[in-house]
Amino acid sequence: MKPRFSRRLTRQTLSLLAGLVIAIAGAVSAHAAEATIAVAANFASTADKLAKAFKAESGETVVIANGSTGQIYAQIRQGAPFDAFLAADQARPALLHKDGTAARAPFTYATGRLALWSPDPATIPEDGAAFLSLAELERISIANPKLAPYGVAAKESLTALGLWQTYEKRIVMGQNIAQAFQIVAAGGAPAGFVALSQLLAAPDNLRGSHWAVPANLHTPIRQDAVLLKRGANNTAAEGFLAFLTSPAGCAAIRDAGYQPPDACK
Repeated sequence: MKPRFSRRLTRQTLSLLAGLVIAIAGAVSAHAAEATIAVAANFASTADKLAKAFKAESGETVVIANGSTGQIYAQIRQGAPFDAFLAADQARPALLHKDGTAARAPFTYATGRLALWSPDPATIPEDGAAFLSLAELERISIANPKLAPYGVAAKESLTALGLWQTYEKRIVMGQNIAQAFQIVAAGGAPAGFVALSQLLAAPDNLRGSHWAVPANLHTPIRQDAVLLKRGANNTAAEGFLAFLTSPAGCAAIRDAGYQPPDACK
């Protein structure tokens, strides 16, 4: 004769198993969280590498969408579905925090460096300032100062050297720093102001010659990150921002040609 509690035990077991299945499914879903991060064009290649390293460590996926800081800011204000924003300046993340679009206060994740670059190894000498003063460049590429912080830095640098009026009408303008780089790489201008990080990531045939612009010629290019309200409680978005100041994240940012955040020290 079978025990009376056999059926009850079976039901309890099934209920327990069902609960475990739900819990495991929830854990898998949480572990496989995904976030879309809007990234300033100059940091795009570095962000891609960080996203791969972050996924290898956490199992969570980060999708990188890049563009000019000004364009991304406008898209976020119009409701673009981004979970976090890695800007090329401090102003836009601060505005998003001020107007309530951000879930928390921004922080500086990197400080960029500007360089005058040509794919021709013989074009840019060691003394880039003296070279610019000769006004031998018929065209020069910069990012749009109205949209891109690296464009602002380029304009400030030329102004500090007393050369803005000399080059103003020779400018071939990109909407962001990636376009400024592409213009020079494609031959649209013999040289241009780009992010030093772009040169470090470029293939050997594009390394050419460059002059690292002294930091005292322009406002520091401090780049801030901010978690947006859409990304609040998204473990991938929050985890990726935390990863930027982890030992692995700091090393990747430094190797890419940026000064890493103070939290790395």
